[in-house]
Amino acid sequence: MFKGKNKPKNPRAIKQVPTFIKWRFVTVCIFISLALFGLIARAAYIQVIEPDRLRYEGDLRSVRVKALPSARGMISDRNGEPLAVSVPVQAVYVDPVTVFKNGGLAETDRWYALADVLGLDRKEMLARIEKNKKKRFIYLQRQVGPAMSEYVKSLKLPGIGLNDESRRFYPTGEVSAHLVGVTGIDGRGLEGIERGYDGWLSGEPGRRTVRKDRYGRVVENISLEAKEEGKPLELSIDQRLQAISYRAIKQAVADYRATSGSLVMVDVRTGEVLAMVNAPSYNPNNRSDLKSFKMRNRAITDVFEPGSTIKPLVVLAALENGVADEHTIIDTGNGIMSIGGARVRDVSKVGKADLRKILKKSSNIGVSKLSLSMPVDALLGLYSSFGIGDATGVNLIGESFGLYPNRRRWSDFERATLAFGYGLSITPAQLARAYATLGSLGINRPLSILKTEAVVPGKQVASRENTRKLLDMLESVTEKGGSAHRAAVPGYRVGAKTGTAKVAVAGGYGDEYIGYTAGIAPISDPRIALVVVINEPQGDKYYGGQVAAPVFSEVMKSALQILNIAPDAEQSQLQLANTNRQN
Repeated sequence: MFKGKNKPKNPRAIKQVPTFIKWRFVTVCIFISLALFGLIARAAYIQVIEPDRLRYEGDLRSVRVKALPSARGMISDRNGEPLAVSVPVQAVYVDPVTVFKNGGLAETDRWYALADVLGLDRKEMLARIEKNKKKRFIYLQRQVGPAMSEYVKSLKLPGIGLNDESRRFYPTGEVSAHLVGVTGIDGRGLEGIERGYDGWLSGEPGRRTVRKDRYGRVVENISLEAKEEGKPLELSIDQRLQAISYRAIKQAVADYRATSGSLVMVDVRTGEVLAMVNAPSYNPNNRSDLKSFKMRNRAITDVFEPGSTIKPLVVLAALENGVADEHTIIDTGNGIMSIGGARVRDVSKVGKADLRKILKKSSNIGVSKLSLSMPVDALLGLYSSFGIGDATGVNLIGESFGLYPNRRRWSDFERATLAFGYGLSITPAQLARAYATLGSLGINRPLSILKTEAVVPGKQVASRENTRKLLDMLESVTEKGGSAHRAAVPGYRVGAKTGTAKVAVAGGYGDEYIGYTAGIAPISDPRIALVVVINEPQGDKYYGGQVAAPVFSEVMKSALQILNIAPDAEQSQLQLANTNRQN
């Protein structure tokens, strides 16, 4: 009982002493300890045992790699004249996230100015940026020149940046376009030398790795991989000869309203291609002009039946196999010969003629009789040894091997047509290689589009003696009365052969023709083999001697003069004597 003033006013106000519960305390301590040890273990696992993931996540947010593009190697002709060079340009890009963090597209005047200088539609450009708000990188324009780049910088638009690039420039334009080729917007070769030697020309780009803070400032240079510049390439062609050849073939195509024309010039001593042109051509500096029918290098892709230009090889095969010599007389009759129910005709009656006259008058009957007098394998074997039906060696993308006959049984008429160029198809480059082999006195060398430091030995595929005899016979074809007299070059001994063939179509032949001329000069010491092809000329003139021979003469004359090849002494003396008689 409480008495007096010690009695509490409120029984509930009595202070209770807290009770210590041991098991609860222990449980809490255990859980706290477990949590602490778990955090320590997790931290140790992340930072000691497996730290790579954490570093990876950090690097994603701070490490940046910048490519250091390497310049593509220069392409030049044999005299060092540039045919393809790389010029520095820049690419304009936009970071939409940054754009909309800094006011978006509100300043329309400056954005319109950007669209105008880049040649873009104003509304389309802005709509494209608006549509990709969450993206960090969009190209607006590639390969922008220095003046345009400076103007873009002066606009000071947030989110607009410039990346270094290089653009290919072709100083010779359409003259060497088919040979040199062209690159794509990313600097990779698409056609010609640019594609065939892309790995050599490209080099290896460098890489600079840095760490940036949240404001984009570089705080650490991590690594630098030096770039490897592309290696230069020196071609075998002579740009002077290339320009003369292109001008002549382009003019001929226009004059005769032909669908196309091709020309191949080869140095017979080395197999180097001195000129290779086609018309129509294209301007590789103008991407809107890149159309497939213009870009095809017809000199190595298009095939045709060689016609009469193959006849010198038939005569050489006859000499090599001992079925005829320079004194052999062949009776061509009245200009018509029946073989197995079919007929072989001559354009003009030749009568009895030796091999020189057979070539000079281009007698189909004469070469047919030569072909029938030897095994078919002997003729085909010589064709093959001269590179017919084989790769020329130029190592260009798209080269055709032509159509080379391979059968077990041959009719007499088929053997006859082989002698005047029907039943097989070749490219202008293959025909040029065959005539270069004649010019080197029977030494077959692969063609080269690269300048050679030393003469390729080659393979002797015909005797020098018989080849020399054939060249002397071939010279008569360009003399007065010969089928290729329009291919003659004043002051030089020239051997050439013209040909005309109908265009092959599905199921037979069409109504169009191909005219061509192939030859060598000078005959006394052969230096140049030249082939000219005019495809589908319109009008009354379509024979090779009419449309291709004058081009041959014009280009051959210029080439001999440019290369400082002295006129033949005998030819010069003969012309001097004719001049004195006239005086």
